[in-house]
Amino acid sequence: MLPGKSTMNPITVTLAPEAARVRILMTSPEGEMLRAVLGPVSAMHRQAAATLLEGLSLWHQQPLSVVLCADGSDAGCAMGLFDGLGFGERTLHYQVGIAVRDGRRRRSLGGLGNFRDLRQLSLYPEVSP
Repeated sequence: MLPGKSTMNPITVTLAPEAARVRILMTSPEGEMLRAVLGPVSAMHRQAAATLLEGLSLWHQQPLSVVLCADGSDAGCAMGLFDGLGFGERTLHYQVGIAVRDGRRRRSLGGLGNFRDLRQLSLYPEVSP
């Protein structure tokens, strides 16, 4: 926990790496705080995900609960959010857990999409590493 800050309003960041993009949904008990679509993991710097999460944690002055969506591809591993044993990284600023996607995929057009699948995964109160 960051000094002097309670986690009464926990923030969850759900990351969904896909072949052509990475979708991000940040939520709190009050609702959505951020939606983003970034470039593919293959084009990112090896420290980009960790730096982004650290920055969001510092911005909100509290640690983040991070849900990394796994779908069988290795894109999630390439984000650098795992320790040497393959468990989700734990730092002062964030803790990473893994959620397995159910394989059903719907295509949605318009804006950044509805992020319904990420919203559902972010509802888990605690994701085991």
